[in-house]
Amino acid sequence: MTDQSSIRIGGASGYWGESDMALPQFLNSEPLDYIVFDYLAEITMSILARAREADPSLGYATDFVDAVLAPNLVQISDQGVRIISNAGGVNPEACAAAIRKHIADKNLSLKVAVILGDDLLPQRNRLAEQAPREMFSEEPFPDASKVASVNAYLGAFPIAKALAEGADIVITGRCVDSAVTLGACIHAFGWQDNELDKLAGGSLAGHLIECGPQATGGNFTDWEQVADTMADVGYPIATVYSDGSCEISKPEGTGGLVSVGTVAEQLVYEIGDPSAYYLPDVVCDFTQVELREIGENRVLVTGAKGRGVPSHYKVSMTWADGWRLGMIWFYVGGKARERARSFAENALERARRKLKSAGALGFGEELVEIVGDGSHFGSDSLESNSREVALKIAAKHQDKRALMLLLKEITGAGLAAPAGLAGFAGTRPKPSPVIRLFSFLISRSDVSISIDNGVDRISFCDPSASTEPSVYPTLVHPLPAVADVSTDFVEVPLERLAWGRSGDKGNKANIGVIARKRAYLPWIARALTVDVVCERFGHFLDSDSVSRYFMPGLNAFNFLLDEALGGGGVASLRNDPQGKSYAQILLQTPVLIPAALLEE
Repeated sequence: MTDQSSIRIGGASGYWGESDMALPQFLNSEPLDYIVFDYLAEITMSILARAREADPSLGYATDFVDAVLAPNLVQISDQGVRIISNAGGVNPEACAAAIRKHIADKNLSLKVAVILGDDLLPQRNRLAEQAPREMFSEEPFPDASKVASVNAYLGAFPIAKALAEGADIVITGRCVDSAVTLGACIHAFGWQDNELDKLAGGSLAGHLIECGPQATGGNFTDWEQVADTMADVGYPIATVYSDGSCEISKPEGTGGLVSVGTVAEQLVYEIGDPSAYYLPDVVCDFTQVELREIGENRVLVTGAKGRGVPSHYKVSMTWADGWRLGMIWFYVGGKARERARSFAENALERARRKLKSAGALGFGEELVEIVGDGSHFGSDSLESNSREVALKIAAKHQDKRALMLLLKEITGAGLAAPAGLAGFAGTRPKPSPVIRLFSFLISRSDVSISIDNGVDRISFCDPSASTEPSVYPTLVHPLPAVADVSTDFVEVPLERLAWGRSGDKGNKANIGVIARKRAYLPWIARALTVDVVCERFGHFLDSDSVSRYFMPGLNAFNFLLDEALGGGGVASLRNDPQGKSYAQILLQTPVLIPAALLEE
């Protein structure tokens, strides 16, 4: 612990494959205390698991070590900035070893620590015997031989302990995304495990910078405000204060934008119930969070509350469930949609007949999607006269040979297709594994955490291992009432009244909607009922489970759509298996509002 009233933390990465421009940008701007990197998603874990299976020395984000960290180690050492990253994936020890080699080659004295204990793959047979059900779908535990990865989402206190032991670089496996930021806060301010509001505030700071430039203009509803500057986008900096509040900014002279809108969109990104947002260290209540612009590209964030500490860790397991294949074509000309669908159905029918004649099972799932006909907006009539469409034909099967047969029939039907077919020449897809997500809870006492500092291994005592099980119900806030007005009304798209951001968690999608003005909120509330959202996304939903949560501090609503992504991730055949476009669909919803409000 150091005697500080604030620390500056840069968010340098939001996923594996993120641009490497953030670290040099941070190192050449105003000094930072910490730089954090988030690389892991459920899909990423399955990819890294396959890499480790093929080569025991792999299974981590190799580009983080060789392309991001190694070229900048001297400057990192000179500035004394500390690095925290979950780039260790499923093999954090190998990641740390590779970093230590680069450090030694440069004759530096940086200390590297590794957080261990999240990887439960060696326990998969025992877990299969316990047979926990999937926590959202209630599906049974899969065949243990098909399991690719099993990882508990660890928290921030082990990271803080590693920093206290003198680590300059901390590498973790699967920890919750915001923990890399919260760990720095716990260490710097000496926060205790019972200071829940502070832990919630530090977690929110981590959530706001964990996706890099999504907080500074990336994926922003008002994208035209920043379009000309995004080649030089500034990555987010959180100045976190000892009371848990924070300020979001970006390096001077960089592109993008930090505003209430950009920060609010990131705040609602990929959350569920905002009054009971479960993290390993604290159950957060974000419903009263407020944002205030305090300067150019500076937004103050206050109001996060902590409600308790979970008694269990969430575990994300990935497992192989056959194969999938998809191929994209284009159709041009009159009735392009009808031509595309005819071509797809005929190609699929050919493949079905051949499978049947061979005595093989049919496809487990088929999907034909036509982009350009308006179907993603729930209506085939929106652009039914489109003369240019993209056609995607996809299927799943337990035997990849069946998918190769489908590929042959799709490409082989080209000369017997309706006119107007086109494609990008020279490339053909290959079947890829269907990797499904299976989530469940495990008692904290069943997870053994340790810290390897390169010299010895220190056992970590989880301060919340004995927490009593408890449930934190949704906090219900009264909805804003529509004023009784006698005036002229006008119908406008929601986008004129609100910002929006959507994302995924497994097979769930969330859509956050933030009113641009508080006065718009009652009218948005009246227009965006659960029934309206259900109808709007009915063509995507496999159930009618849609929840609406009100966030009065932010003037926002969060909608959670269950079973909305066709399995999600690489288990889905859809064009948008992660719900990234869902906010754009919802923002086209017509809203009736007094004309006078728009003129103010």
